[in-house]
Amino acid sequence: MTLSTKYFTIIALTLPITLAALPGTAPALTLQEGLAIVTEKGRDASIARSDVEAARETVSLSRAPYLPTVDLYARETWLRYQPEAKIPGGGSFPMSQDQYLTYGFKATQQLYDFGKTGSNVQAAEFVLKAREAGAARAKNRAALEFIMAYYDLLEAGEILKVAEEETTRYEAHRKDAEARLKAGVVTRNEVLQVQVILADSKLRFLNAENTLANKRSKVNSLLLRPLNEELHPVEIVGTPALPATLEEAWAAAERENPDLADLNARIASREETGHAVRAEYLPTVYVSGGYEYSENQYQVHEDNWSVIAGVNVNLFAGGATSARMGAIRSEIASLRITRDKLLDAVRLEVQAAWLDVQSSKQKIDVAYAAVDQAAENLRLQRLRYQEGVSIASEVLDAVTLMTTAETNAWKANFGLKRAEAALLHAVGRDLAGAYGK
Repeated sequence: MTLSTKYFTIIALTLPITLAALPGTAPALTLQEGLAIVTEKGRDASIARSDVEAARETVSLSRAPYLPTVDLYARETWLRYQPEAKIPGGGSFPMSQDQYLTYGFKATQQLYDFGKTGSNVQAAEFVLKAREAGAARAKNRAALEFIMAYYDLLEAGEILKVAEEETTRYEAHRKDAEARLKAGVVTRNEVLQVQVILADSKLRFLNAENTLANKRSKVNSLLLRPLNEELHPVEIVGTPALPATLEEAWAAAERENPDLADLNARIASREETGHAVRAEYLPTVYVSGGYEYSENQYQVHEDNWSVIAGVNVNLFAGGATSARMGAIRSEIASLRITRDKLLDAVRLEVQAAWLDVQSSKQKIDVAYAAVDQAAENLRLQRLRYQEGVSIASEVLDAVTLMTTAETNAWKANFGLKRAEAALLHAVGRDLAGAYGK
């Protein structure tokens, strides 16, 4: 293990302990805890869950024709003329009162509609699947946004430490320069040069503090917390398993990507809707029964029970049914083309994320080696300066190189973590579950 690898490993393992030991600090927040909050209480996730519940109610609505409809009614009738019947040869007799009350109930049960209701139920269930895929997509996007913001916050914290260490190194060099000035070895100009660069380093430290505060506010916003609330993220040790090859990543994306699942469900739903519309050309068989009572003294039986069996056939609807079928066929064709286009886009996204992971791994190796080299260069330049065989600018350049190497190493470290999260998201993996283990 190289010096730089040990350096980053020690910090990663001791950071949670260090944060917990600080007096008066806010509790540490793990990535898993944050993901649980944004995926369960986040605004986008809540909206998506409401859409799923609405689709679930639509499924219940589509099943309604399987159950009978029951109507309870009552009506009062007023007639201008009392109904009468003529008697052959002259005269008439009343047939009904000119005012009477009628009330009763009627129940109707559909018996068979050639699969129309079943297709509507299947269509609604596929819409529910599409909404569930949409909810998974919203949840995963919220999780990815939080993961990226969390890594940004961790990176900003490490960059702040690098800036602080740079200031410490310049401060140490200033003391060396002042010691040599007192010894009469160097001029005052050399000390002034160090002081100017030290002041510039302090400004960078202040900028790093501001960046950290902004990154913290972003994470707090995603957690629905006050923007300026204290927050101490915990360094992540280990990452979820990634696909071994690009081909495996493509296959996983085709199976798990929620955007593709959404489109597949929408295509299936429209196909079932087409079956339901086609069934409108066929008859519907039903049975109806009920009870009715009329307060009419001229009727022999004021109350009566009835049972009716019937068939409804739609002979002509002004071309509405055929027009709906044509619209559905066109929509299905459009959705299938959209799916093919989306599949290519998903494959490109997965490939880009895969290549980013591979290049990020290589960047880490280069960046860690540069840290070792920069550390050795700084050590040698400080020794040479203290021994009087080097000038101040060489030490200052060495400090700058050390800061650059450490900054690049941390950026490479978190760049790989972000690339891994992006690859898992492109594949369609449940990020909350993958990082929640």
